[in-house]
Amino acid sequence: MKAVIYARFSSEKQNEASIEGQLRECLEYAEYNKIEVVGNYVDRACSARTANRPDFQRMIKDSYKHNFDCVIVWKLDRFARDRYDSAYYKNILKKNGVRVISAKETITEGASGILLESI
Repeated sequence: MKAVIYARFSSEKQNEASIEGQLRECLEYAEYNKIEVVGNYVDRACSARTANRPDFQRMIKDSYKHNFDCVIVWKLDRFARDRYDSAYYKNILKKNGVRVISAKETITEGASGILLESI
């Protein structure tokens, strides 16, 4: 399985160390689960309340090339905070054969996972 990592920080309370920590923990997750990481997408000082994030949009566009099978995020709030955006972009990824995995949260597939994620 091939993966990319998506990392993001949104405010002055966070910094490059936040990105480095997210990347490190996502890489540890990938190594533990025998997932090959083929790239990183990083947005700095970008809120997840909007999908207008340069590397996020590049990642979505790149998913059409079918070069990776999953996106690993530190936590799901790094992917999106808006439920509509989360569902919309996960659906695009799913159509491209890509799933989103949280390195720190265990979210199951199916209805219970959808419910848990929305909380």
